[in-house]
Amino acid sequence: MKILDVCCGSRMFWYDKHEEHTTYMDIRKAVYKATDREKERRIEINPDIQADWKHIPFDDCTFDLVVFDPPHLIRAGKTSWLAKKYGTLDLMGWPHEFHEAFQEIMRVLKPTGTMIFKWNEEQIPVKDVFKAFGQQPILGDMRSKTKWSVFIKNAKAVQS
Repeated sequence: MKILDVCCGSRMFWYDKHEEHTTYMDIRKAVYKATDREKERRIEINPDIQADWKHIPFDDCTFDLVVFDPPHLIRAGKTSWLAKKYGTLDLMGWPHEFHEAFQEIMRVLKPTGTMIFKWNEEQIPVKDVFKAFGQQPILGDMRSKTKWSVFIKNAKAVQS
């Protein structure tokens, strides 16, 4: 089993932050600190591979599973703790970036591969993200503000 976490950040939702089957990737590599209520907060983003999700540096059909938890904020202060912790998106360019990222993820997935996608709808509705991807998930959580969805590789989507 080969897994790729495309936007690993600080690996917040991983129970094992060094899971042996997983390659952790992020465009950022940094340690951020902030003081909140007289307490210092610290977050470390230390991927195995530093790369952009629009140009994933792996061969076609490499991974069984890709985890995609991209930034979901278009409105956050440039130096805010939320922007540092989660990253931000370009207000106008995110749909095109997400389309490119989805194509790259589908490219590196094996023919029987799966993508798990996590999204928070606070600022952008998930239906707009699916539109940018050009493909609907096969299943997911439709009730909460933070959504988990599952996509399978679709050969037609990769060719578009």
